[in-house]
Amino acid sequence: MADIRIHAWVSGRVQGVFFRASTRDEARRLGLSGWVRNLPDGRVELVAEGPEAAVRALEAWCRQGPPYARVDHLEVREEPVSGAFEGFEVRY
Repeated sequence: MADIRIHAWVSGRVQGVFFRASTRDEARRLGLSGWVRNLPDGRVELVAEGPEAAVRALEAWCRQGPPYARVDHLEVREEPVSGAFEGFEVRY
């Protein structure tokens, strides 16, 4: 299966509820590379690359997030795979 890349923005109650750390843990469990960070406007932004099934699994996970999150909207764009990442990290 070919690798794909998504760039996503998650809105709702997604800051202060361990969304970034939980996303990192889920992405690593799925074997993905990329990053996740908080945005000043209260959203969470992420980029994930890897096998399509694993990326889609992370995308589905982001629609709910960790236990204390409330996801109101998930915007996802597909982008060309860059292969520029080693592992998955939280960016500050």
